[in-house]
Amino acid sequence: MPNYQNVTPPYSLFPGDVGFSWNNEAFPGANTAGTQFALPSYAGQPDIGTTIRWQTIFGTAPTAVNIVLQTAMADVDAEYQTIDTTTATAGEARTVAGVQGKFIRTKVVSNTGGAGLTAKVLA
Repeated sequence: MPNYQNVTPPYSLFPGDVGFSWNNEAFPGANTAGTQFALPSYAGQPDIGTTIRWQTIFGTAPTAVNIVLQTAMADVDAEYQTIDTTTATAGEARTVAGVQGKFIRTKVVSNTGGAGLTAKVLA
């Protein structure tokens, strides 16, 4: 998978939807972004943000890992900003409240070892 692509519009994650940014894949190189998703907003509602739950799972645990959750207002690589980080080598599920971005993705910053990376996002 290329480091970043937005040729095809991203899938939207509606409340209750799960999107797989990585799905039991080999660890990519450092600073590689996974699949991005659009976070729809609802007309007539105040922008109070969305609660996002995200999870990392490893087939074989790495000895070190740094994966971030990022959002952006436009689906442009340079606009994505980190809103949460995990370094748990056993994998973990995390929650971030009040997310106000329009797009979301995970990004592997670094890793040592490990196999079978799954990173999923629940809107």
